[in-house]
Amino acid sequence: MGNQRRWLYPIAVLVIVGLAAGIEVAMGRVLISRRGHVKLGHGVVNSSENSRLLTDWYTFTHVLHGIGFYAALWLAARRLPPGARLVIAVLLEAAWEVAENTPFVINRYRAATISLDYFGDSVVNSMSDIVSMMAGFWIARRVPLWVSIGIVIGVEVLLAIIIRDNLTLNILMLVHPFDAIKRWQLGA
Repeated sequence: MGNQRRWLYPIAVLVIVGLAAGIEVAMGRVLISRRGHVKLGHGVVNSSENSRLLTDWYTFTHVLHGIGFYAALWLAARRLPPGARLVIAVLLEAAWEVAENTPFVINRYRAATISLDYFGDSVVNSMSDIVSMMAGFWIARRVPLWVSIGIVIGVEVLLAIIIRDNLTLNILMLVHPFDAIKRWQLGA
C-alpha cells in the first residue's frame, strides 16, 4: 500500500476502537464509574472503582501489551508496514478488552486473582487501555530494544512492589492460580 493510503490505518484503528466501545455498551458495561466520577485515575487496587476511571495501576500493563504486540508482530509480520501492524495490535487489544468484560472472565478474575471487587471495566477505562497499548506500541517502535526491555522489567518490578500484581502475575493467576501467590498479593 502506497503513501497515498496511509490514512487508512488511523481510520481502521478508529473503527476498531468504536466497534469495541459499541460492543461493550451493548454488553451492558457502564460508560464511567457507577458513582458518576470522571477522574483521571484511581490508585486503590482492591476497590470497586478500580478499572472504572480513565486510568488505574493496570494502565501500565496495557503499555506492556503494546510493547509485546510490537515485538511479536515485528517477528511474525515484519514485512507488513508498521501501520498495518498497529491495526492488528489494536484489533488484538480490542478483542481482549471485549473478552475481559464478559461474565466468564470477570468471574475468573474474582475467583482466581486478588481482584475480589472487580466488576469489569467501564467503557472509558477499556478505551483508555487500548490507547495505552498504542502508546506502548509506539514506544517500542521508537526506542532501542534494550529500552523496551528495561521498561518491561521496570514496570513489572515496580507494580509487584507497589500493588503486589503485574502483567506476569495477572496472566499466571488467570491461567493457573497459586494459593501462595494469592496470599502474598492479599498481604496475608
